[in-house]
Amino acid sequence: MRTILDLLQIPRFSDLILLTNAEYANLQVDSIEISETPDISFYIPEKTFLLTTAMIYQNDQSQIFNLIDSLQEKNAAGLGIKVGRYIDEIEQQVIDYANQKQFPIVQIPISIPLGSLLHQMLNLLWDKQTEQLNYALDIQRRFSNMLVNDVSIARFISDFGRLINTPVILVDPYKRVYAASKHFSKTTKPAEYYIDQVKLADPNFVNKKEDSILIKDLDQKTFLVSYFSVEHNHYFPHSLVILNPEKIPYPVSNFALEQAALVLSFMLYKNQKIQESYDILKTDFLTRMIEIQQAPNQEPRDWLDSGTTYGLVKARHYRVVYVACQQKEPYHSKIRYQEEVSQIGFHWLSDKLAHHIKDVTLFKVKDTAHYAIVVQHKQENLENILKTVAADLFERLDIQLQFGIGTIYDSIDDIAKSYIEAKTAFEEMQLLSTLPLTYQYQQKGMRSLFEKMGPSDITYFCEITLKKLAYPKEASMIELRKTLKYYLDFHCEIARTAKALFVHRNTIKYRIDQCNEIIGKNIHDSGVSLDLRLALELSEEDNL
Repeated sequence: MRTILDLLQIPRFSDLILLTNAEYANLQVDSIEISETPDISFYIPEKTFLLTTAMIYQNDQSQIFNLIDSLQEKNAAGLGIKVGRYIDEIEQQVIDYANQKQFPIVQIPISIPLGSLLHQMLNLLWDKQTEQLNYALDIQRRFSNMLVNDVSIARFISDFGRLINTPVILVDPYKRVYAASKHFSKTTKPAEYYIDQVKLADPNFVNKKEDSILIKDLDQKTFLVSYFSVEHNHYFPHSLVILNPEKIPYPVSNFALEQAALVLSFMLYKNQKIQESYDILKTDFLTRMIEIQQAPNQEPRDWLDSGTTYGLVKARHYRVVYVACQQKEPYHSKIRYQEEVSQIGFHWLSDKLAHHIKDVTLFKVKDTAHYAIVVQHKQENLENILKTVAADLFERLDIQLQFGIGTIYDSIDDIAKSYIEAKTAFEEMQLLSTLPLTYQYQQKGMRSLFEKMGPSDITYFCEITLKKLAYPKEASMIELRKTLKYYLDFHCEIARTAKALFVHRNTIKYRIDQCNEIIGKNIHDSGVSLDLRLALELSEEDNL
C-alpha cells in the first residue's frame, strides 16, 4: 500500500511540497489522474491522487473548496496543484480549508510536467501492485497445495502466522479460538486473552467482513488488530484475527490476506462436507432403528454390533432427548438461516455435552432441522446440564435450544420408545403458552389415545402397557394374555375366570402373578386395569 507520504519520501519527488498537515497524507493511493474539469470526481475511481494546474480557478481560488469536497466524498487520496503556470501560489485560505477537511494538498513546481509526473508515479504504483499480486498468487498456490494434501487447519494457521511474521488466530462462530499460530507459545497470555479483548471492544466482530480496532496488550499499551470474515456470506462465519497487521512485511498485501482467507474457507467447507456425510449415515441408522423397533413382532437385533460406529455403547440405562432450535420470527422464511442455526446448535451440543455426560451421542433427525441426544447412562442432573449448555449458547449467539425428554429404559431395544416419548414431549411443549427449555414426557392413558389415534401411537401404547403380552408369539405368552383378558372381563373374579377357561383356580392365581411380573404394575389398580383393558382391545385385531 502506497500513501501520499510514501510517494513524497522518494528522492525523484523531493521537489513536491506537502502544504497540509502530514497526518492527513496517510490515505492509500491506487491511481493517478490529470484533469482540469471541476466535476472530475464523477469519473475517477476511489483512492486517486488528482493532478491539476488549477487553470479554471486562477481568478477565484475559493472555488477549489468545492473540488476538495467532491474529491473527499469520492475517497480520493489527495490533490496536487501545479504553481507558476496559471496560479503563482496556492492561497492560504485553500490550505486552511484543506486542513479543516483533513484532505492533503501537494504543491507541484512549474519545472515538473504533469504528464511526466503521472507516468513516474503510475509506474511506481504498478510495479508494486504487480509484485504484491504475484506474491498473493504464490500464497494462494502454496496454501492450495496444503488443501489438496489434507493439511489440518491448525497447521495452516501455524504456517500462515510464520509466513506473515505476526500472530494469527482463527475464531469459530461461537467466538472461541479454533486455532492459533505459534507466537502465543512465547507469551504469558494465550490467544484467548486477545480474543476476549477484541470481544470487549467489538462484540459483533465475527459478523463483519473486514475491520480493525485498537485493544490493550499485556503492558496496557494500545495496538492494532485486524479481522477478516473467512465465510462472509454465512450468518455465522469464522474470523481470521491478525495482531499488529501494520508489522506485516512487504510485499504481503490485503489481497494476499484475502487469498489466505479464501483457501481457509475451502478447508472449512471440505471439513463440513465430510462431517455431513458421517452425520447422514448416523441419521439413516437412527431412522432404521426406530422404525424396526416400532414394528410389531420384530425379532431382537444386536444394535450394538452396528451402532458402536455411531457412539452407542452397552449400558444399563438409555434415554432420548429431542432437541430443536427455537425459531425467530423474522427468520421463519429464511431456510439457509435455519439450516445454519441447526448446524450451530448440533455442533455446540456435540462438543459441550461430551464434557458433562458419559457416552452421549447425537443424531440428526431425518428431513428436519432437529436432533436426538441418546444418553446411555443414568444422569441425575440431566435437565440442569441441558439448561446450562443451552444458556451458554444463547449468551454467545442468541440461539435458544429446547429439549423434550423421554423416559429411561434399561435396554437398547427400547430406544425407539424413549425417542417417541421425547418427540411427543417436545411437541406438547410447543403448545404451551410459555415455552420452557425442557419438558419431561408424561405417561399417556386412555384419554390421550382418543385425541390422536395414529397407528404408531396405538402400537406404542399397547407395548408400553402390556409389555410382552401386547403382540405375543409364544404359546405360553398367548395363554397368559388370554387369561388376563378373561380375568379383567370378569372383574378380577378368579372362580369365574377358571370356569370360563376350564382350569383350576390355583392356575389362574399363578398366571395372574406372572402377568403382574411382566407388566410391572398392580393390575388390580383401577387406572392400570383401565389401560390394560384398552390395550388388550386395541391390540386384539393384530393378535388374531
